[in-house]
Amino acid sequence: MNWTLALPEILLAVSGLVLLLAGVIPKRDTTFPITMGTLGALLVAAVLVMATPDGQAFGNQFVSDSFSRFAKVLILLGAASGLMLALDWNVRQGIARFEFPILVLFSTIGMLVMVSASDLITLYLGLELLSLSLYVIAAFDRDNARSAEAGLKYFVLGALASGLYLYGASLTYGFSGSTNFAAVASAVSTTEGISLGLIVGVTFVIAALAFKISAVPFHMWTPDVYEGAPTPVTAFFASAPKVAAVSLLVRVLADPFADLAEQWQGVIWLASLGSMLLGSFAAIRQQNIKRLMAYSSIGHIGYALMGLAVATDVGLRGVMLYMAIYLVMNAGVFAVLVSMRRQGKSLERVEDLAGLGRTDPGMAAAMTVFMFSMAGIPPLAGFFSKLYVFLAAVQEGFWVLATVGVLTSVVGAYYYLRIIKVMYFDNPAGALDQRPAAVSMVLAGAGLFNVLFFLFPAPIVAAAAAAVAALAG
Repeated sequence: MNWTLALPEILLAVSGLVLLLAGVIPKRDTTFPITMGTLGALLVAAVLVMATPDGQAFGNQFVSDSFSRFAKVLILLGAASGLMLALDWNVRQGIARFEFPILVLFSTIGMLVMVSASDLITLYLGLELLSLSLYVIAAFDRDNARSAEAGLKYFVLGALASGLYLYGASLTYGFSGSTNFAAVASAVSTTEGISLGLIVGVTFVIAALAFKISAVPFHMWTPDVYEGAPTPVTAFFASAPKVAAVSLLVRVLADPFADLAEQWQGVIWLASLGSMLLGSFAAIRQQNIKRLMAYSSIGHIGYALMGLAVATDVGLRGVMLYMAIYLVMNAGVFAVLVSMRRQGKSLERVEDLAGLGRTDPGMAAAMTVFMFSMAGIPPLAGFFSKLYVFLAAVQEGFWVLATVGVLTSVVGAYYYLRIIKVMYFDNPAGALDQRPAAVSMVLAGAGLFNVLFFLFPAPIVAAAAAAVAALAG
């Protein structure tokens, strides 16, 4: 049993238990040192992830390969940026408690287990560890009715998704004879005629994972949870868990169910089409930026799923590249949202950005970069993320998806440009409070990445290609 392959997860689990004791035992406030300790653990885990060799552990239930390493580095980056955004915001909002970074840490362990799972049971353990932590942090501002409502809605619908997954996994086990990915793949490839029960099982598994990534028609929780949860929590929701769930969906469909591609491609095709259309048109009338970003995230998931629907190495590479760029774009946008505070009060509406170009030119310029990037304007990083999935769709003849993708990108550009118009052409609503240093670091890092990506795309493109090659191999 090669347990060293799970060293990053083991390190984070032990760190979480130690930090939990450190928070419970002393009577003084330990929130800041525990947050710093969590960030340190995430950094060490990232180093260990990159040093982990290929292999399988725990009876072939846990796998380490280029794909898992690529996804894990993104997840750890997303978790770290979420914690940095929460540092000052939680203090000012009066919800700074040591449990927050520990919950983020345990949810991160769940995500890492998910992307390394090579068995349906291991996958479920990671999924539930992630979900249980997210339910709590969605309602972390417990004295706020909106936050409590967000946590309850996410819990109820999340429980439904877990039930869907378990039903799909049980059908898969019943008709293939195993929960191990390799054994399922072998059963699928050697079966005389694909069993209807197995197809139904795959459909239920896809439905459960579609809930986690907010794909239509399992998107209903997203706008309310995004709006109600504390802003740094929304930032975390929109980054690391999305990357983990999309990576997991790619692994599940490209590994054990690869020979069922003709059956599941249609489901992914519909989810991609519906997500692009709903995400683009529903965001037009939104005045709350967090709700707007919720619908925007649904649209972006639709673009990413386009690459999965194609079901080729080029398409899957496009998916992973899309999620890497989306993670950084999203962190930048939410760094701006966390900074939207005037006279100590947190702001969330589009008109609250009025005149930002004059009161805070640096943040306005960064937000402009993020909005243009999300709209897919060249030469920013967001343009290349869409380019790779669109090219994959065109090469394989998915003309409807590619056409709808281009048209919905044009529609989406409207509400992104509206934010830029408000920042530069509306009368100033007043200067925002001073921005914390940690938020400025996330803002600057995300801005530079989006602006300079076109100069140095090769390392990330090569890493995404290597990740997909590990699945195929």
